[in-house]
Amino acid sequence: MSDRSKQAYLKTFMEEHDRTMRVLRAYPADKLDLRPHPKLRTAKELAWVFVLETYLGKKVWNDEFAKGTAAASKPPEAPASWDEQLKAIDTTAREFHDLVQSADEATLDANVHFFTGPKQMGEITRKDWIWFLLHDQIHHRGQLSIYLRMADGKVPAIYGPSADEQWT
Repeated sequence: MSDRSKQAYLKTFMEEHDRTMRVLRAYPADKLDLRPHPKLRTAKELAWVFVLETYLGKKVWNDEFAKGTAAASKPPEAPASWDEQLKAIDTTAREFHDLVQSADEATLDANVHFFTGPKQMGEITRKDWIWFLLHDQIHHRGQLSIYLRMADGKVPAIYGPSADEQWT
């Protein structure tokens, strides 16, 4: 991954993270227990996925699945307060940004082990991994924006105007 490609990724990562934080900050704290379907997480649990993905991202980054050490530590637990959870989401995203920022081209082009199919592990480059992680975070933000609407919150503009945040 060239330095130019890395900088493009980092710019996109922070833009998407900022959009995610706008959605999270718009979520009504009194509706965090919303669970639209029995198979789904609550809104608070879904929001914590952003931290859990970064936690997993660091394990993949360090190739802990190949080393057999991925299960050695316990994932972080969500703090009790919504404000603390939002702070943790923001902090872990910025830490992951810094991790990628500090990587050289060879590190980003190196392979790590991750899931490549159902019940299957394989090799993927770090650069492909970080894009996968970003796309998955965008997916979860989309889920959360639906929860936000169901909770009668005001959905902020994400990629364009929303019913609640007009541009005209």
